[in-house]
Amino acid sequence: MSAGTTPLQPPAIALLAPLAGWSAPLDEAPDAVFAGRMLGDGVAIDPTSGTLHAPCDGELVVLAASRHAVTLRTTGGCQILMHVGIDTVNLGGEGFTAVATPGARVRSGELLLRFDLDLLARRVPSLLTPVIVTAESGFRIVRRIVGSEVRVGDPLMDLAPDGSSAAAVAASPAAAAPGQGVLRRASVGFEHGIHARPAALLTAALRNLAADVRLALRGREANARSTVALMALGAQHGDEVEIRATGPDAALAVSALAAVLGTEAAASAKGAVTTGKHAQPVAAQARPAAAMAAATTPAGAADFGSVAAPAPGDGLPGVIASRGLAIGRAFHLRRPEIAVAESGAGVAHETAAFEGARAVVRARLERGAAAAGEGAGARAAGEIAAAHLELLEDPELLAAARVSIAAGRSAGFAWREAVRAAAAQLRALTDPRLRERVDDLLDLETQVLLSLAGAATAAAPELPENSIVIARELLPSQLVALDAARVAGLATAAGGATSHVSIIAAAMEIPALVALGPAVLALRDGTPLVLDAERGVLEVEPAAPRVNAARAALAARREQAAAQRAAAQRECRTADGTRIEVFANVGSAAEATAAVRNGAEGCGLLRTEFLFLERDSAPDEAEQRAAYQKIADALGGRPLTIRTLDAGGDKPIAYLPQPREENPALGLRGVRTSLANPALLRTQLRAILGVRPLEQCRILLPMITDAAEVAAVRALLAELRAELSVPHAIAVGVMIETPASAVLADRLVADADFLSIGTNDLTQYTLAMDRGHPLLASRLDALHPAVLRLIETAARAAASSGRMVAVCGGLASEPLAAPLLVGLGVHELSAVAAVIPELKAYLSRMTLAGCRALAQQALAADDAAAVRALARRALGEGGGVPR
Repeated sequence: MSAGTTPLQPPAIALLAPLAGWSAPLDEAPDAVFAGRMLGDGVAIDPTSGTLHAPCDGELVVLAASRHAVTLRTTGGCQILMHVGIDTVNLGGEGFTAVATPGARVRSGELLLRFDLDLLARRVPSLLTPVIVTAESGFRIVRRIVGSEVRVGDPLMDLAPDGSSAAAVAASPAAAAPGQGVLRRASVGFEHGIHARPAALLTAALRNLAADVRLALRGREANARSTVALMALGAQHGDEVEIRATGPDAALAVSALAAVLGTEAAASAKGAVTTGKHAQPVAAQARPAAAMAAATTPAGAADFGSVAAPAPGDGLPGVIASRGLAIGRAFHLRRPEIAVAESGAGVAHETAAFEGARAVVRARLERGAAAAGEGAGARAAGEIAAAHLELLEDPELLAAARVSIAAGRSAGFAWREAVRAAAAQLRALTDPRLRERVDDLLDLETQVLLSLAGAATAAAPELPENSIVIARELLPSQLVALDAARVAGLATAAGGATSHVSIIAAAMEIPALVALGPAVLALRDGTPLVLDAERGVLEVEPAAPRVNAARAALAARREQAAAQRAAAQRECRTADGTRIEVFANVGSAAEATAAVRNGAEGCGLLRTEFLFLERDSAPDEAEQRAAYQKIADALGGRPLTIRTLDAGGDKPIAYLPQPREENPALGLRGVRTSLANPALLRTQLRAILGVRPLEQCRILLPMITDAAEVAAVRALLAELRAELSVPHAIAVGVMIETPASAVLADRLVADADFLSIGTNDLTQYTLAMDRGHPLLASRLDALHPAVLRLIETAARAAASSGRMVAVCGGLASEPLAAPLLVGLGVHELSAVAAVIPELKAYLSRMTLAGCRALAQQALAADDAAAVRALARRALGEGGGVPR
């Protein structure tokens, strides 16, 4: 080429849709590697048919061993990766049939592979299929089709050269940089070898490092900066690869790649981003953040621009996070901004600093978790501290931070980068409960960074009396550190009703509104406010008559609450004297103590799972007996209903040999799990029989569907009583949680001493709606007439045999539902402790005849909304009762 001649550029490319479906932005892919564009830019298609076609002419350069992904290269060097579904590599090729072979020249529209759409839909987290122009291709997207349906062959993306070429990565500036060569061997720890996600992690780990790095295996070599070359290397789990690097940062590059390839980091590249109740622990939802350069999202989840301050008399609508009413003045609380340097002072120094900071935070969280039980707020804070301890040890976050430290970053920069990348992926999820776990990650980020900076915790601000705390979002540690006596209410611009801050606020009985939007941040400190967390409105500088009315309402509420707490110490009776027992659902001795304080007449459901979860082996007989005895003592002789282990489904236990299930909610759960593990059941029953006095206790069996299950447990109980020389029989009840058990209740009462209705599962099975599904949450209502009819069926069967029937599910904790349940024939309600005074107050205003009349009207209603309207009219609530 002569001087001054312009280098030839590859021609522009028009990519066609390789499969039929709905085209969406790549951001919607539930995987950080794809959504974070670590592999390159593109679109995602939600497929409606099971065939994948060539989007343009080219050569098929990579076909994954599991046939779930293919890479095509055009004559101009552009590389297009098509990855069918998310985590389909875990299927090991099942459901996929390759039509084209690697090395084949294909024409646009030619069939590349077939896949079983139904099988994938059942087995993988998402069918969303990224179509990606790889980062090293030298092409950029100038137009793309998203937000519409596409058919095979429809226009999808137009590409143009960006001035580089596919070969540029092989001759990167780092390759020419002088420096000592470094060689090291490392085993591939990725469970499915180096496929798309691990390749992205490896290339990302080299970002900003001046080195030419190659991976060699079985006589083949791959440029470590090329995701396609790494995938084409064909490295499988356990293969030993040779890492070769030259250049100024060669040693750092080799260390970074070895860390990513190693088992700890590799383990973090497994697993699916899922939503709903079967999801893994929160931090594990986000993919490894080792080098997500795009993850520069600020600490606040929402990006609010400047807006005008609300005018006097304005009302800002928000989401109710904790009910109540507050009068006070605005006080802005801001998160501490902690500066961190990007470059570290050496891997050894930064690693030691990181581990030291984690140790400090760990010790503080352990103290917080151990303090649970000293009041409702402390208990909630203790549970959240325990959750933060799990995040602090999350292998994905640790692997990401350590890889970044190995690449020369400071401990603070590496930790912040890892946490914020994980937080960004949680924000992209559709399940609002998972998105709301972002504040836990950011809280942990702050705690570790403060420790690295030499500060134990952020200094708590001095609050004026009756402060209504204003913030973009609050961290749990910020709220716990505040002087609760000076906090009248909370008002945040962002946040969610099920976030940990909302849970703590409710436990501390602090009224709170969230998601108020940017206008709340424009309020001046000292602005008079009325926070109405019953109507969901923050009133700005309200007029004097409104403030006076709010003060009167507050005084009346305090008086009413005090009267209800006092009345709750008496046994519960309806207005005409009918005795209804009001018990509590508990999960610890501390909860039992709080329940008695709130007027509980016993425990209608002890959730024994607290002894079995989050550990490596089952608790032995002595540990279980001691825990049950402590709770029995806390109840002061009141009845204690101990439910046997309710494992499986949404409560998996790591040390139980459970088979993989397509739908855990319909699999081995409840009593089925116990009967499948007789040694576990035997130990638990022996522990229960050891409680004194035994007459205080009852046994409750979960997820019963036929009488044979009850008979099997009774036979084992009889054997153990003889073994232990226990003279007294113990009452055995069954949970009515399925339509089958409700319909068969007349048969079950012949083998059971009492029935207890679990409305949460009964509702999901009756309405065929997963109770963890975010889109169905508003329709999953236990007051649906179909559910009420099943409750009536069970209650009628119990009455015909002289058996007691209870409700221990979520519906028993709704004061609005209490008269209905009594009218259907329920004798006992077991609720969360906090609502017991209100439950008793509602029932004391109703006669048994009134309850029965209301129940009959509800059974004839069309839907749950109509039932709720009936109940509100009957109780004179005017629609103000929370669901």
